[in-house]
Amino acid sequence: MFKRLKEKWGIESNFQFWLIFGIFAISGTSSAFVKIPIFILTGIDETTETWVMVLIYLLAITPAYFTLLLFYGFIFGQFRFFWNFTKKFLGRFALLKKLFIA
Repeated sequence: MFKRLKEKWGIESNFQFWLIFGIFAISGTSSAFVKIPIFILTGIDETTETWVMVLIYLLAITPAYFTLLLFYGFIFGQFRFFWNFTKKFLGRFALLKKLFIA
């Protein structure tokens, strides 16, 4: 399984593979910590409706996650991989936009 993923992502070594997975983990954990101040700043609490929380989460935390991904990727020398990953992922949103607007 890892071999296929390494080939798909163009990863050369097991060390690079586990480093990339570690960066994904650190970024995800960091974005969870970023959520708290964003929810406080926007006034979200336990009485806020779920759809509002989800909307704020998607609009604020998703860009924060990708920013953190690029930041940690830069620090650990994997910026190129995460830059390409981010462009590909966000490109899917552009495709969805074209499908629904056209």
